[in-house]
Amino acid sequence: MSLDVNMSSTTDGNADTAPEADWKPPTGKLSNFYYRGGAPITRSQMVSMFSSAKIREYKGHKEKVHSVAWNADGRRLASGSVDKTARVWSPQRSTDVKYSTELKGHTGSVDQLDWNPTHPDRLATASSDQTVRIWDQRSGKCTAKVDTEGENINICWSPDGNDIAVGDKNDKITFIDTRTNQIKFTKDFRYEVNEFTWNLANNLFCVTTGQGNIELYDYPSFEQVATGRGHTSSCYSVEADPSGNYLAAGSADGSVSLWDMESMNCIRAFGKLTHPVRTLSFSFDAQYIAYASEDHFIDISHVQSGESVKNIECSAAMNTVAWSPRDYYLAYAGDETASDGKYAGNLRIFSMKDPREQN
Repeated sequence: MSLDVNMSSTTDGNADTAPEADWKPPTGKLSNFYYRGGAPITRSQMVSMFSSAKIREYKGHKEKVHSVAWNADGRRLASGSVDKTARVWSPQRSTDVKYSTELKGHTGSVDQLDWNPTHPDRLATASSDQTVRIWDQRSGKCTAKVDTEGENINICWSPDGNDIAVGDKNDKITFIDTRTNQIKFTKDFRYEVNEFTWNLANNLFCVTTGQGNIELYDYPSFEQVATGRGHTSSCYSVEADPSGNYLAAGSADGSVSLWDMESMNCIRAFGKLTHPVRTLSFSFDAQYIAYASEDHFIDISHVQSGESVKNIECSAAMNTVAWSPRDYYLAYAGDETASDGKYAGNLRIFSMKDPREQN
């Protein structure tokens, strides 16, 4: 297939007209809320769930945090920092830094990290020191180091656990075979490329570009099969939803576009922000999407309706957001400063519980 798709969403957030063939876009029904993918709940229960949420703070870095990510079973949270370290937390135990493990070895900023989706103890980090490191969080030791040609800023682990893609400041994406820890191939682009991800089936690789497009490539042949044209300025962030149905992309125009993965039709736009969307994340049940920028809040919207359901107030620009793979826990971090004016080196977790259990 070869698609060249234009986004034509309306300002009120309604979905475009769907093609007839097997296309099931979000319904737009505001009443279609549920808890943990199970029993339906009312809108008022959903509002209660968000309003009674708690926020916990974790401090362990000496510089600002650029990336957070949950492991496959949701028991560990990793953070990467400008202080050249990564750290693995056990959030359910305590906010105390003594319950975390520091991962040391990089000589440059740890700009992004990602866990192996098939193994809860294996973490990969991308650094400006021109290396990718793979860690075993049980020992806290680096098990492999792969040298790359550029300063690395983006990283993603394939759904089958066999490949890691890492992007650098020179618009090159390097693919690493995690079974041999050797570079398989590299892809040079003649234009700006930013975040990327695989679809859940592991046969498509999705790349955001400085041209405002989302490019889809067959994997592993890397033949381009589709282009989604949805924004008038650079796309920075991208993620496939856990159901495998949708793809979301965040742009410098302050909006997030939602795409049907089968047809590559854009079916909705979320547009609460006024600054470039730096980061976004789907909840584990694909019901909510969180996204953030230099605006001092994180917006959480309901995917099915397009309705903004919660703003988490922040004191600074946000660099990263990540939903837990099994609970309504949203980790986030940004450019917060401490009372002395230095970067706080912290992250926070916003957590919610079943509204039917609320008193």
